[in-house]
Amino acid sequence: MSTKLTALLDIEYPIIQGAMAWISDGKLAAAVSDAGGAGIIAAGGRDASWVREEIRLAKSLTNKPFGVNIQLMAINKDEIVDVVCEEQVAFVTLGAGNPIPYFDRLQQAGVKKIPVVPNAKLARRVEDSGADAIVIEGMEAGGHIGVLTTMALMTQVIPLVDIPVVAAGGFADGRGLAAALIMGAAGIQMGTRFLLAQECGAHPNFKEKIINAADTDTVVTGLTSGHAVRGIKNRFTETFLELEGACAPVAELDKLATGTSRLAAVDGDVVNGMVQAGQSLLPLKKVEPARQIIADIVNQSRLLLNQAAMIQI
Repeated sequence: MSTKLTALLDIEYPIIQGAMAWISDGKLAAAVSDAGGAGIIAAGGRDASWVREEIRLAKSLTNKPFGVNIQLMAINKDEIVDVVCEEQVAFVTLGAGNPIPYFDRLQQAGVKKIPVVPNAKLARRVEDSGADAIVIEGMEAGGHIGVLTTMALMTQVIPLVDIPVVAAGGFADGRGLAAALIMGAAGIQMGTRFLLAQECGAHPNFKEKIINAADTDTVVTGLTSGHAVRGIKNRFTETFLELEGACAPVAELDKLATGTSRLAAVDGDVVNGMVQAGQSLLPLKKVEPARQIIADIVNQSRLLLNQAAMIQI
C-alpha cells in the first residue's frame, strides 16, 4: 500500500500510532513499526532521560522507522528535541505550541517534521515553513482536541497543501483508512485503537473500560477553559463537568484534573482518573497484537477500495 506518507517515512502501511501520554512507550512504538506502520513514543510528561531510554528500547526491538511526539507546551521541550536529534529518530510529531522554531534543528539532524495542526491557516503556515507532512486531528479524537471535526478538516485542508496529510480523530478500522485515502489523505493516525494492543502498557482496568464502553460514552471536559479533553465518562468527569457548569475557577478545575491521566492509564483507577479515548469505541472489543490490528485494518481497507473502484458512475 503506497502513499506519500509511506514514501516519506519508508513504511509499509499508511498508519501512524497516535501519541498517548503515559502509554505510548518504546515497546508499543516498536510493535507498531515492526508491523508495517509507524509507532510513536509520547514524550509528554516525561523527562529527557526516559525518552532516550525508550528510543533505545525501540531500536533494540525493531529496525523499522519510528517517531517521538513532542508537546511544545512542556517546560523541557528543548531537552527532548536535543535527545531526538542526538538519537536520530526518523520523525517527530509536534503539537500544543509553535513548531516552526524547531524546524532547522530537526532538519539538520535528518529528523522528519510532522506538526499537528487544527485548521487550514496553520496547515499552510507550517507547509510554507518547511514541514515534511502534517497531522490534522478532529475533535472525535481522544485526549486534547480542537473545534473542527475530522471530516471538516479533510474537506478543507487537504486541497490546500502539497505535503502529505495524515488524518486523525475517530479512526478505528479499515473503513476509516479507505475513506481517508479516498478523501485525499496520505494516511491516518490512530491512538485509541492501539490501546487494546497486547504490547500497550496501559493498565488492564483501562483496557477493560475501553472494551465495555458504548458509542455515546465519551464526554469533553475543559471546554470553558480552552483545554478541551475527550475521555470516557466516569466519576471524575461527572465531578469536573458539574464544577465547570457552576463556573468554578480555572485554577480549581486544573487542580482537579492534574495527574488524572496517569491515575487511569498507569494506576488503573478508571473511576477517579481520566480515561482518554476517542469516539469510535464500538469496534474495540478485544486485546490483540499490534500486527493483527494493522493487518485487519489494511485488509479491510483494500477490500473496500477495490469495491469502490468497481462502482459504476
